[in-house]
Amino acid sequence: MTYHNIREEELKNQIARDYFSDFDTTKIVGNIDFCVTHKTNTDQDNLFETQSLLWAEAKKGKSDIHRSIVQLILTIGKARTFDKILPPAFIGAFDAENIAFVPYSDVHNIFYINDFNWSVTPSNHETKEFQLILDKVQSTIQTNSLLFTYATDDKEIREFIKINLVIGKTAASKICIDKNNFISIYSKWLTAVKPSIIPNWDIAKKSGIIDGDFYLADLLSSDNQSLKESLYVLLKDNHYEIGKKLNEMGMFSSQTTNFNDNQKAHQQFWNRYERPPHAEYWDYIINRRDLLVPQDVRERKGSFFTPQIWVDKSQEYLKSVLGDNWQDEHYIWDCAAGTGNLLAGLTNKYNIWASTLDTQDVDVMHERINTMNEESISGQGANLLADHCFQFDFLNDEFTKLPQGLQDIIANPVKRQKLVIYINPPYAETMGHGEKSKIGLNLSKVNDKYKSKLGKSANRELFIQFFTRIYFEIPDCVIAEFSTLKALQSPNFIDFRNFFIAKLESCFVVPADTFDNVKGQFPIGFKIWNTSKKEKFENVMSDIFDRDSVGVGSKLFLSYDGQKSINQWLISTRKRTSEKQLGFISCLGNDFQQNNVVFVMNRKEQMKAPRGSWITDKNLREVAVYFSARKSMEATWLNDRDQFLFPSDGWMADTEFQNDCLAYTLFHGQNRISGRAGVNHWTPFTETEVNSRDKFASSFMTDFMKGKLGLKEKKRSSKTPLTEDQKMLLKSILSKLNK
Repeated sequence: MTYHNIREEELKNQIARDYFSDFDTTKIVGNIDFCVTHKTNTDQDNLFETQSLLWAEAKKGKSDIHRSIVQLILTIGKARTFDKILPPAFIGAFDAENIAFVPYSDVHNIFYINDFNWSVTPSNHETKEFQLILDKVQSTIQTNSLLFTYATDDKEIREFIKINLVIGKTAASKICIDKNNFISIYSKWLTAVKPSIIPNWDIAKKSGIIDGDFYLADLLSSDNQSLKESLYVLLKDNHYEIGKKLNEMGMFSSQTTNFNDNQKAHQQFWNRYERPPHAEYWDYIINRRDLLVPQDVRERKGSFFTPQIWVDKSQEYLKSVLGDNWQDEHYIWDCAAGTGNLLAGLTNKYNIWASTLDTQDVDVMHERINTMNEESISGQGANLLADHCFQFDFLNDEFTKLPQGLQDIIANPVKRQKLVIYINPPYAETMGHGEKSKIGLNLSKVNDKYKSKLGKSANRELFIQFFTRIYFEIPDCVIAEFSTLKALQSPNFIDFRNFFIAKLESCFVVPADTFDNVKGQFPIGFKIWNTSKKEKFENVMSDIFDRDSVGVGSKLFLSYDGQKSINQWLISTRKRTSEKQLGFISCLGNDFQQNNVVFVMNRKEQMKAPRGSWITDKNLREVAVYFSARKSMEATWLNDRDQFLFPSDGWMADTEFQNDCLAYTLFHGQNRISGRAGVNHWTPFTETEVNSRDKFASSFMTDFMKGKLGLKEKKRSSKTPLTEDQKMLLKSILSKLNK
């Protein structure tokens, strides 16, 4: 049986008739070509959610089935269809000769990674994103023999559909929950159930209680009774118990909260879904509680998951620096542990401590420890000691709250040198005013104690507060940490670098967006500091890894301390007196990260909070050189914090270079010069050259370019010749301008 010489719509109709006649194939799901669901009746449609069994891509004629499935995955991911509709058991594709199936569980992880560009066009088969998924799809289909040909495998196709799509099951049956869909169902729970639970959620969140804990209490329950006593919130028939703990009298105590609608919304919602999930998914769901934590809370608690590839890579570097037996010879403390995933792979649990701000995360670690002891099928256990995993607010609590064994290590100068503080601390930063700036995020006892040393900018950063307390209060230890490169390169962190005197033994950098829920194109570095060796940081040659953990070279990162910036150079031109204001150049920061806010505009008032310099007839040349230097080199994730420095005056004798820079500035697409915003002094043509209907308000630029303004050309000083680095920089700029 084949389906050649028919159009795509007819192909879908015939496949539906020949193979899926016992199902409903009429549902339209986003941009997905073909959807298979169980047949329903009209009354049930309004009561129960219909779960898809198959989403498929259809292609007329002969096609590459593997590539069709990749296109489908990109279509689903781009629209995030699974956030709106429960995902199917299988995805697939078919054409005139073949049909293929892929279990959704085999590819669902792709949809939840952040190091992926979902904006690519699904039909573009040349992107790196397409190739990444193609490799995964081809391996899955080949391993499981899920590609069928109509002409030879008709019986096998029908058998596969019969076994896996479960003919006769109706939408009235409850939907099973697994690791594929528990987040999608959580999104629906937030809308349907959460409003019916009584707590003041803003107050609850400040106390460390999140709505996800109530969802877990519901999900891991049977007959409205939570099955895991270790959960922080427990469902007890018609109410919840919160924070169950042993009090001073040796009795368990807890708080309770109820429903505001006699549990009506709760009952209606859970009538649709089968709970609890199969036991094989419990460990995974509990371990990924972080996916249910609001992003602002994650940032405060440092509970972003470190990807396993970087956990493994960091432990390779620790072994290289500290020796093959480092785990037996050193003590390890993760003081921003979250649920402890950074410690995965470590073997000597007697030398490991893990603390976190969130009591619920401690409960998760204890649950994972129990799982490890019970030889869990899922492999989500933790090789840790329960007594070594504890709640501790590192930025506020006294060390007297630590377990005695850890206190003894910190108090002993010899043992302290063998202590490795191994952390991926929170990267959150307090900015200015407004809700989005996380006002008060940096307030802590550590900040109060050390803010005079940190300076105005560095004390806004939580990870810097961690490093500062460690440096002063746990001297001579080893710090092995993941963080941005601000502490190494940013001018705002010079005060920190002046007191944080430690030897940087080793470093590698990776793209930041490979970390869970981290956005932006910048490097995150893993750095191993020996605080017993007093050495001020000046530079480091760091290894570079791409998102697949493939080494792609090395890069020198500098502190730039003592160097004057290109912004200081531009500011120095303000001193020249002039009555001719041509516009305003926005220039925030001296690094590549800020290049997107470098542009020319008519008036300062075009920005809400402008920072930069006025452009006049006295500094136009400098502005053009500045603009060209900032914009002609591409900003990448790797050079994000590289600084632009104060130039020599070698450019002043090169009129060709100046002209190139002016031309580049005039025609750059990011500028915001417009006659509607004020007088336009930047028109490089006369009225005649462009056949203008009216006279221009200003002829400054054409007069300037023709030398009519009588501006004297400055001579190059013989005392400051160009350095080799500066010559290379200028050649690079000129090369890009010529292109």
